[in-house]
Amino acid sequence: MVSNERLDLEVLLRGVVWMEKQRVLVVDDDREIVNAIAINLQNEGYKVLKAYNGLEALDIINSQTVHLIILDVMMPQMDGLSATLKIRDKRNIPIIILSAKSEDTDKVLGLSMGADDYVTKPFNSMELMARVKSQLRRYMTLGDINMRDKSNILQSGGLCFDVESRTLSVDGEPVNLTATETGIVELLLRHPGRIFPAEEIYERVWGEPAYRVENTVMVHIRRIREKIEIDPKNPKYLKVVWGIGYKIERY
Repeated sequence: MVSNERLDLEVLLRGVVWMEKQRVLVVDDDREIVNAIAINLQNEGYKVLKAYNGLEALDIINSQTVHLIILDVMMPQMDGLSATLKIRDKRNIPIIILSAKSEDTDKVLGLSMGADDYVTKPFNSMELMARVKSQLRRYMTLGDINMRDKSNILQSGGLCFDVESRTLSVDGEPVNLTATETGIVELLLRHPGRIFPAEEIYERVWGEPAYRVENTVMVHIRRIREKIEIDPKNPKYLKVVWGIGYKIERY
């Protein structure tokens, strides 16, 4: 039987490891913005890394452990969207785009490039910190406890999701998903055949109230389709029910 003292020590050690792993890379060519964000992150207990263009960001990611990136779009040498594409070739680190471009088309473009979230300048520091915490929580834990059940494998046809390892395969082939995409796939696979409105998907996966989130959810759904469907325009698994929401078919 394990003693209470040993259990307490294990909990403490897990907490220490958790704090050590929370390393956030802030990338912006405006050093004042980088320093301001860094102060807020440090006040929340995060380790902060800094870069001032996309190339510097890639060098840091390739040489150090990074668990979340806050990334500006307009930067010299390599812009944020190009850097996002490079990062997504090899990594699923959560990326929050920080941009002065506030049009819906700009947000959709950023999300479609592989970003997990999009925050416009000028930004509210408290809102940004809340989004950082939300993304890190999904990336560094097993997910929303309300979504778990006793089954370790969720399956529908050729889709197979391992709850413990948080990995998806299609017909035996592994699929590379971001943390946000993983949350959406898990939610839908836990309830095959059920239609989820975009607002409910957002609230359950992002963990925050939904407001004008249709485009955000739509872009993530499209990216998942491109990864799991043979013909994304004629999907077998991930379906849109127009005017209602999204579902994964039951097979």
